Amino acid sequence: MTIQRVSTGIPGMDKILNGGFPKRNVVLLSGGPGTGKTIFAQQFLYGGLKKGEPGIYVALEEHPVQVRLNMAQFGWEVRHYEEKGKFAIVDAFTAGIGEAAKRERYVVRAVDDFPSIVDTIRAAVKDTGAERAVIDSVTTLYITKPAAARGMVMQLKRVLSGLGCTSILVSQVSVTERGFGGPGVEHAADGIIRLDLDEIAGSLYRSLIVWKMRGTSHSMRRHPFEITDEGIVVYSEKTLSLGRFGVEEGSVESVE
Repeated sequence: MTIQRVSTGIPGMDKILNGGFPKRNVVLLSGGPGTGKTIFAQQFLYGGLKKGEPGIYVALEEHPVQVRLNMAQFGWEVRHYEEKGKFAIVDAFTAGIGEAAKRERYVVRAVDDFPSIVDTIRAAVKDTGAERAVIDSVTTLYITKPAAARGMVMQLKRVLSGLGCTSILVSQVSVTERGFGGPGVEHAADGIIRLDLDEIAGSLYRSLIVWKMRGTSHSMRRHPFEITDEGIVVYSEKTLSLGRFGVEEGSVESVE
């Protein structure tokens, strides 16, 4: 049976995944501050819009107006797609407070009301016919009740996958944390991609590694990436080894 794949829209990333995300997968995008998680997720959504695949963005940590401005900085203008009903931002940040927030179509009135968030996500997906979804960040939903983390991710997975979405759940970790953000969430997700920003000998290095991805083989190596004026570029042909005394770069001939 041929696996249906969804292109990430990020140069170099599809090669690491042997063609892209398996369709309907729920991927945990984990990393510390400044690693590029939000840019990666927004680039994934915009790549879908350009291919005619509608999407939704659930904003839990940023005002929807700021989300649009941030995307526009990379040339990802989404207003046109919103007007056509192909893209929607779910405002789970403002609780409807403020003049700008009153103009948003999908607003979660109580940001600590998880069932309300799920219902609003479901409505936005159905209205837009979304094939891609991003929740930024899922950590916000359970940061005050970590024991509920796995259950929340499982419920989101059931809803998003059931509606046909391929999804990214942005997950925050501290700089020194080795996990993926929340107890048990790594078992609930279909895939895990870890983004890192490491300081070695006075310089910062960006890299990512695919920890797991159900439904496909993938590179088992750490790859460097950059954030450019047009978004993220992953160097699939290069590897990065972070050691105690420095950084070693290598190259690969093929993805395992």
